[in-house]
Amino acid sequence: MSISSTIKSIQDIMRKDVGVDGDAQRIGQLVWMFFLKIYDDKETEYELLNDDYRSPIPDALRWRNWAADPEGMTGDDLLEFVNNQLFKTLKDLQPLHNDQRGFVIRSVFEDAYNYMKSGHLIRQVINKINEGIDFNKAQDRHLFGDLYEQILRDLQNAGNAGEYYTPRPVTQFMVDMVAPQLGEKILDPACGTGGFLTCAIETVRKQHVKTVEQEQLLQESIFGVEKKPLPHLLCTTNMILHGIDVPTNVRHDNTLSRPLRDYGPKDRVDVIVTNPPFGGMEEDGIETNFPANFRTRETADLFLVLIMHLLKEGGRAAVVLPDGTLFGEGIKTRIKEQLLTTCNLHTVVRLPNGVFAPYTGIKTNLLFFTKGTPTTETWFYEHPYPPGVKNYNKTKPMRLEEFAAEKAWWDNRVENEYAWKVSADDIKARNYNLDIKNPHSPDAEVHDPDTLLADYAALQQRIGQTRDQLKAVLAAALESKA
Repeated sequence: MSISSTIKSIQDIMRKDVGVDGDAQRIGQLVWMFFLKIYDDKETEYELLNDDYRSPIPDALRWRNWAADPEGMTGDDLLEFVNNQLFKTLKDLQPLHNDQRGFVIRSVFEDAYNYMKSGHLIRQVINKINEGIDFNKAQDRHLFGDLYEQILRDLQNAGNAGEYYTPRPVTQFMVDMVAPQLGEKILDPACGTGGFLTCAIETVRKQHVKTVEQEQLLQESIFGVEKKPLPHLLCTTNMILHGIDVPTNVRHDNTLSRPLRDYGPKDRVDVIVTNPPFGGMEEDGIETNFPANFRTRETADLFLVLIMHLLKEGGRAAVVLPDGTLFGEGIKTRIKEQLLTTCNLHTVVRLPNGVFAPYTGIKTNLLFFTKGTPTTETWFYEHPYPPGVKNYNKTKPMRLEEFAAEKAWWDNRVENEYAWKVSADDIKARNYNLDIKNPHSPDAEVHDPDTLLADYAALQQRIGQTRDQLKAVLAAALESKA
């Protein structure tokens, strides 16, 4: 049975349980079970490599000892065990000898819950997981990305799933272009399920890691923060699955809740790749953590200010931002002025509609910048749909191969039908409006207020001329009849 079929059959079982209300709870239930199964599979690997390995999980609570036997505990006994032993113990786990793995497990279960009320249905779900997935098999491990995508598709009607999901082709392209190196500190300050971080891990590992010491250096270089408990749990699971044995650097927190002035040199990083939440508002008081001229409650704007602050001199960032940031005024203008003054905003890739469907229909952009030198010119690249595609959807999603043109152009930049450059002086003259029309695409949508007003005035003039012509024709016709 495929992973997607396994997930569907598990969710069908959960729908029969009176305690699970809606997709969000079903996913939350599924994820803590997956975590324990994945952790147990990883422990099998640890035990093979280290004869002295000792699990931070008490023996009776390890997946292999209560869940692996299909004829094992069920009914009220299983429900009692899960609620009063498993969760109670793991939520308050006291790691032996300061074992960091124990702290990771405790942090995972601090915000996890068992919603199911039927021990018989819990047993059915557990058996499906055991039958369908072995995370020590390379193929199943590779397919976990597909599992994530299915989980997130299921979440689209259960909340703001788009806050923490970025299509893998976009993630890979952004990481490829910032090209993280071994030993560089890599951060996603709104890491969601960990898509950018796992992509960076695999990229650095494939290109640079040859020794055990280099692998250890990589593991110490990955940092993430996620505000919401469900995606944080998914991210922690994803880190372990991708070989980050003790992902203590992936924290459950709100990066914006710390005053900007409290971030010092030790917090600076070399690379930031992220898709911060946009379209939302932070809780009252968060904006006071930022300088007065950048205070806003709009999440994407605050993250952009934070990212500029956290980059080291020479640090590189790739950030997903909505169109509204590009053409917005007021505080947005001041933030963009700061961006172009303190960083080299060298590239803006403009994505077409549908890239983030069905989570949002908002048009988005990929901003690439380096801290330390001001912008002199910015290149824009309008990413086209592939031939025969008018919009992305479930059957025609974006593919990584579509970015081949941008990659070929990246180090040898010339203007073409999709690429054009604008000087920093021109951007400043536009009051830092970055929503700049492709000069090679006359039908492109424009949001520049001056342009829109000029177009409106010209339209009004044409309407007036047409009206005068019609009046003249009508007058002439009436005279001839007279």
